[in-house]
Amino acid sequence: MSDIFDKKGIKPMLISEMVEPYDDENSIFELKLDGIRCINYCDKTSTDLRNKRDMKLLPRFPELQSVFKNCKEKCILDGELITLVNGVPDFYVLQKRTLLTDPFKIDLEKTRHPASFVAYDIIYYKDKLIKDLPLMERKEILSNIISENNLISVSRYIETNGIALFNLAKQQQLEGVVGKKKNSLYWLGKNTKEWNKVKVMKDDDFICIAYIVKEKATSLVLAKYDINNNLVITNHVTLGVSLSKLKQNGATPSKCPLNDIPKGHENATWIKPLVCTVEFMPSNKEGLRQAVLKGFRDDKSPEECRIGEK
Repeated sequence: MSDIFDKKGIKPMLISEMVEPYDDENSIFELKLDGIRCINYCDKTSTDLRNKRDMKLLPRFPELQSVFKNCKEKCILDGELITLVNGVPDFYVLQKRTLLTDPFKIDLEKTRHPASFVAYDIIYYKDKLIKDLPLMERKEILSNIISENNLISVSRYIETNGIALFNLAKQQQLEGVVGKKKNSLYWLGKNTKEWNKVKVMKDDDFICIAYIVKEKATSLVLAKYDINNNLVITNHVTLGVSLSKLKQNGATPSKCPLNDIPKGHENATWIKPLVCTVEFMPSNKEGLRQAVLKGFRDDKSPEECRIGEK
């Protein structure tokens, strides 16, 4: 009889809303890596790496096929897929690889910017789920079964001193810190306040529904669904890549998804909705301060982008 390892489709536990840097003697703190959240299924003969939407990633990241050899037991790992550029995780380079289909180009990219998997939790161990064990017990199991190399590593953490780690992350221009209660259980697919994000820069996911070509720059028209399931325009952001790159990410012409074309959007080119991530400086003012298009993502559907949710 098949179990959850064979069925796949596990939804990772979600991190709660962003908070200010904090210390807590009942928590551990880890660096927040700028990558793709993944579930990694490893047994004695194979690796199966999948994103949050259960899409297989090994076809785009074949260098990670041998990761199972570094796991002493059959397991399901929760972690982050990353690529390093100058020693720092680079989401744009990573995201670009997820769009490749040509084996030759994939091979070139894996040589230029090899990917690696950083494990920070274990959900399944020795043929059973261990999600009901406290975090620190899961961490101990994780550290004991992984043999680290350039393809797989275990996330390091410190206890109590979240503010100090955040300041270090800020100094090194990293994304931020995640704080986790030591006794937290693993809730599949659930949002919990037992895990918290502390980010140097904020980011959020939007639905790109159009672009407007201007004299000096091209801007993307961003939208979200409101509480009544109506699609509403929320922001604009200057395009961080060329129009050709936008089309490579799946931008195809479409009709306006809104009931009426809003003022100022008469010259917009409407496209099939794409989910994108925008990074911006935290601010109490309306709009997105110093907004930068971080990349597009296929592991999240447009319907998941809602006002008031992350």
